[in-house]
Amino acid sequence: MKETITTKWLSDLAFEGEVDGHKIYMDSSMEHGGKNTGPRPKPLMMIALAGCTGMDVASILKKMKMDFEEFSIEVEGDVTEDHPKRFEGMKVIYRFIGKDINRKSVEKAVNLSVTRYCGVSANYEKAFPITHEIIIEE
Repeated sequence: MKETITTKWLSDLAFEGEVDGHKIYMDSSMEHGGKNTGPRPKPLMMIALAGCTGMDVASILKKMKMDFEEFSIEVEGDVTEDHPKRFEGMKVIYRFIGKDINRKSVEKAVNLSVTRYCGVSANYEKAFPITHEIIIEE
């Protein structure tokens, strides 16, 4: 199996990517020569991680018939100071809001995502450590 995307230069530092028929725009900040017309590529790596593990966790919890009112994922990335500036670690924070949320079920869903299903996480963990935190609020 092979994944393929196409990215096209627009102008200056702006690019248009196409993924599964959806367009994604990327650009640099004005201070670095761009026009700030889209997000930077490294934060999109964090979005990819959050989306991948989030889809896993939501799907697993749905199969467990566990309801929640809100579910969000925050990813914090530690970036090196020197070039090439790269991630040297990430922390994924899973936040749930709702009544009667079973912590053990959430922990199981997160663990399954991290150890078995999330391909983005599996790739990133070869390059840097990823830690996890679960926050449950009523």
